[in-house]
Amino acid sequence: MDKGSTTSSKNSPIVVGLDIGTTKICVIVGRRNGHKKIEILGLGKAESAGVSRGVVANIQKTVHGILQAVEIAAAQSNVEIKIVNVGIAGQHIKSLQHRGIFTRKDLQNEIQRKDIDKLIEDMYKLVMPPGEEIIHVLPQEFTIDNEPGIKDPIGMAGVRLEANFHIISGHVSAVRNILKCVRNANLETQELILEPLASSDAVLSDEEKEAGVVLVDIGGGTTDIAIFHEGIIRHTAVIPFGGNSVTEDIREGCAVMRPQAELLKTKFGSALADENKDNEIISVPGLRDREPKEISVKNLAYVIQARMEEIIEHVYYEIKASGYEKRLIAGIVITGGGAQLKHLSQLVEYVTGLDCRVGYPNEHLAKNEILPKNIYDDLKSPLYATGIGLLIKGIQKAEEVEEMMKQPGVFVQSPQTTKVKKSIGLFDRLVQTGARFIRDDIKDEDYLK
Repeated sequence: MDKGSTTSSKNSPIVVGLDIGTTKICVIVGRRNGHKKIEILGLGKAESAGVSRGVVANIQKTVHGILQAVEIAAAQSNVEIKIVNVGIAGQHIKSLQHRGIFTRKDLQNEIQRKDIDKLIEDMYKLVMPPGEEIIHVLPQEFTIDNEPGIKDPIGMAGVRLEANFHIISGHVSAVRNILKCVRNANLETQELILEPLASSDAVLSDEEKEAGVVLVDIGGGTTDIAIFHEGIIRHTAVIPFGGNSVTEDIREGCAVMRPQAELLKTKFGSALADENKDNEIISVPGLRDREPKEISVKNLAYVIQARMEEIIEHVYYEIKASGYEKRLIAGIVITGGGAQLKHLSQLVEYVTGLDCRVGYPNEHLAKNEILPKNIYDDLKSPLYATGIGLLIKGIQKAEEVEEMMKQPGVFVQSPQTTKVKKSIGLFDRLVQTGARFIRDDIKDEDYLK
């Protein structure tokens, strides 16, 4: 059974999200059910030994982790996994604002989807600094014939179509290494998605995005930031510190082994030292019959608090740099594995002065009878926000493709794998297996590589 071809009357196609993180590689298989909720069919998780600070550092180890996670997810979901939606993060990610203009020739008809696609397509042709390529082009407000502030111009009349764009770019080598890992694991990439965008779909509500909100996804190697206002993404950034930095500080500060430092962080860690009692002591077994080491819970919290304050200061700097500090009614939402640290939301509120809550991806999940209860309960953790977000993004893209296929002038030809070039607009950066999409007004040679 293949995700590209599995549909039913009430369920959307089966889609796979692949989160290649610094601490874990996670594969989630799912679909949208008839009630518009996400039904998880399988979850595979493996250790990530080949990724450092969100960037692939060892292809062989990363491929091994992907294969392990895919095997577990495929067995659990009974789905043959061929196409995945992959997340990308890392310090190399940059964002910029740009304005695009398109003068329409077809004046008889109102503005259509293809006009917007043409404008987006032009943005992909921007000249980037050497070694960088564009990952996402995200339209913000549109201007039609000098009438600004239009969010959805489809169906309106106008000649001159302008838009502000939020453009996200990354290093070519980092992008290619991710794609190579996926390819070496005998998989195809449908979409390459910026991880904070995926996480935002999993944990933020439309009301929060409209009011103004900062998503802070604290992963193992990086902390990803996405700022929304009036329902539009305004700023993105990636900070090269995360949960692993805290673990390393504990390892050095408390003079323990790394696995012990990780356990101390997850079981006894706190982001606020003053919330802990002075007389609480943890006994850590010594090496090779040596005496156990005694560590104060309060001292442990001091080590953690110092690093978390540094990360939050970086986040606060990005908030101020975005220019939206005074317009964030919904405050900050923290998610990712690092968000599970006790008292972290209080520390965020103390440092930034903004309201803070922990974002859980469970509001999108359907009640599950397929997965074992312990796995389903695990999925509600902030740890899986990115993986579930990648799944949601993939489902949205698959549903868009289904809608395209229903349009006049589009039909499906014999099954084969085709990568459609950017210039075709409606099928922008789309990879589909099992079907080739043909427009009756465009020749094959116009868009097939």
